Amino acid sequence: MLSSKVFLTFLTFVSFVLANPMDELEGTWTSKSNTVFTGPGFYDPIDELLIEPDLPGISYSFTNDGHYEEALYRVVGNPKNHSCPVASVTYQHGTYQIASNGSVVLTPIAVDGRQLLSDPCNQDDPNMSTYSRYVQPTFFKTYQKYVDPYHGRWTLQIYQFDGSKMQPLYLAYKPPLMLPTHALNPTDAASETAAVLGSGNSGSSSSHKKRSIKRSLENQYRTNAIRQTYDESFDKYWWASVVCLGLASSYMFLKN
Repeated sequence: MLSSKVFLTFLTFVSFVLANPMDELEGTWTSKSNTVFTGPGFYDPIDELLIEPDLPGISYSFTNDGHYEEALYRVVGNPKNHSCPVASVTYQHGTYQIASNGSVVLTPIAVDGRQLLSDPCNQDDPNMSTYSRYVQPTFFKTYQKYVDPYHGRWTLQIYQFDGSKMQPLYLAYKPPLMLPTHALNPTDAASETAAVLGSGNSGSSSSHKKRSIKRSLENQYRTNAIRQTYDESFDKYWWASVVCLGLASSYMFLKN
């Protein structure tokens, strides 16, 4: 007869997976257009330049220690005038928390958010876009992570604050492809909190920070982020789950 240790091992395995929700979100996720990704290819913090992707889409990156980054390129049509679409390119990054009920709160670093907005029919010059700072905390009601049965890719389904579905996101890189997680363009010492930059950094010069950011950008092609097309780890996880479930079922059958 199988000992109770087998069943306890199974429960420990399941508890470990469920107890690390940030591990579930870790990586860079992108929408179906597969053209929008977080990182230095979307925003250049040195020249404060937003780089418009080829097609609209969204991307979110999460680390397993509570940092996030978002890259959004959205186009909204005007039903009354099809020549007046509103387009926006938005960058934010900061920290995130996952509540016990599965909701996710994104808190951006206020000084770093940027948005490029084009609204040709409501601007003095229809050929010009408005570039501005942008700060928008975000609340997701919940999320689901699963493997798409058709493409065989990890999929992240996010439910917005009102419960409506966001377009599904697919795992593109793991570890995530991101810019540095601290404040990239601090405006004053007060914005460089210990929580953001770490203790002892408040006296650092702006030029030193920009050099650090530049080195990060120069190293973008040396990133350890790996493009995800097939997830071998999922196979290992799936088979381990099957084995554990089989052992647990055998234990319960023999016990009864």
